[in-house]
Amino acid sequence: MNQIFDKWRCTTISDLMVNEQIRDREVRLIGENGEQLGIMSSRDAYKMAQEAELDLVKIAPNAKPPVCKIIDYGKYRYEMARKEKDARKKQRIIEVKEVRLTPNIDTNDLNTKVSAARKFLEKGDKVKVSLCFRGREMAHMSKSRYILDDFAETLKDIAVIDKPSKVEGRSLVMFLTAKK
Repeated sequence: MNQIFDKWRCTTISDLMVNEQIRDREVRLIGENGEQLGIMSSRDAYKMAQEAELDLVKIAPNAKPPVCKIIDYGKYRYEMARKEKDARKKQRIIEVKEVRLTPNIDTNDLNTKVSAARKFLEKGDKVKVSLCFRGREMAHMSKSRYILDDFAETLKDIAVIDKPSKVEGRSLVMFLTAKK
């Protein structure tokens, strides 16, 4: 008996409760044209929905009393799916692109890395600038911090330092984001 109740409960919670699935004693009813029909028993609301040849759908289950609406359920689900799809289409996922440098980098190489980072920032991505150290270079980490500062200085027209440089393992890391 308990397993059947759990299955029934999962199917109704994952989706909206419709028609006979609504078990509440009283519901606040909204008509098919959006007018308030007041608080009534769920049976009476279901009968009104049947008379209109539409479905009774629980819109706000957490309200006191729950809010139900007389609508075409198939059409409602279609519209909700369209809204969700449009919302997903409009959102932009910001990626983090990485630019790796070494402490003995030459100015031309640094300019190449700066132009690559500029392209990433213009696309709207974040840029992680890593200054990687090997062997004896680890002893002089603090003296090489100026490289990251120069990197950020050359990009200051389109970028802002999101997280200042800090040591992570064998490298100094700094994050840049595009100016809004």
